[in-house]
Amino acid sequence: MRHFLYILYSSSTNKFYIGETSDVTFRLNLHNTHEFKGSFTKIASDWEIKLSFENEQKSNILYLEKFIKKMKSKVFIQKIIENPEILNDILSKK
Repeated sequence: MRHFLYILYSSSTNKFYIGETSDVTFRLNLHNTHEFKGSFTKIASDWEIKLSFENEQKSNILYLEKFIKKMKSKVFIQKIIENPEILNDILSKK
């Protein structure tokens, strides 16, 4: 099974969202239609995919998701979007 880390961006709120899924396009639709009632993403309906990063192991994707969220940094997220290779570097030091 394929596993993806994804980063969404909403221009109306100027916010990013980081998540994990096996189907990025389907998940994006769920976020934009507010299927996740208690979710952070309910604040907007204009989420767009800024990054989709695939890995065979779900544990690696969950590790990256947690790592990025712990950083709490828009600058760090933007660096990852510009250079996704950073994610492989993070995994290599896991």
